[in-house]
Amino acid sequence: MSSPHLQTKNTMKIIAANEHPPVAQDQAHTIALPNDADPLALDLSQVERIDLHFPKFTDGRAFSQARLLRQRRGFEGEIRATGDVLIDQLVQMARCGFDVAVLREGVDIADAKRQFERFHAFYQGDVNQPLPHFRAAA
Repeated sequence: MSSPHLQTKNTMKIIAANEHPPVAQDQAHTIALPNDADPLALDLSQVERIDLHFPKFTDGRAFSQARLLRQRRGFEGEIRATGDVLIDQLVQMARCGFDVAVLREGVDIADAKRQFERFHAFYQGDVNQPLPHFRAAA
């Protein structure tokens, strides 16, 4: 049986759906941001965690929100992916700035871990490594 929490090689934490409590109203340091909200308009003072929601796997607005929070806003707290999170999206989530992914019900954590073992380097820059491969190598 898999552990409910798994730290991957790229430091993305994977959580099983049943291990993730929803954000409560009284959690002052955590925001559950709707996927149609503007992350550039958020007051980030005192915010430690932002949950970005994928209502269905074909809706990628949370990818853009994470990237805007990291690159334009300089947010250094935790960004968590929730909702319809599939294992084939995890690597891209990490590259966009997510720290934690809450897998949808029924997805195997061990299968999720293997996604990060498949890709060791990228040609394009991302949130974690802004320089493209050819520039970083030069």
